[in-house]
Amino acid sequence: MIRIVLCALALSCTTSAALACSGHSKQTQSCAPGTYWDADSHSCAKIVNS
Repeated sequence: MIRIVLCALALSCTTSAALACSGHSKQTQSCAPGTYWDADSHSCAKIVNS
C-alpha cells in the first residue's frame, strides 16, 4: 500500500514539474544540412532537387 502511494506521489510531482516548464519562450533550432523547416508538418524535411 505504501508503494502505491509513493508511486502516485512521484508521478504527480513529475507531471507538475513538466507543466511548470510550459512558460518558456520559443527557441530557434536549425535543421541538418540538406533539410529545411517545413512549417506545415513542424519538422525538418529533405530538400528535393528537381
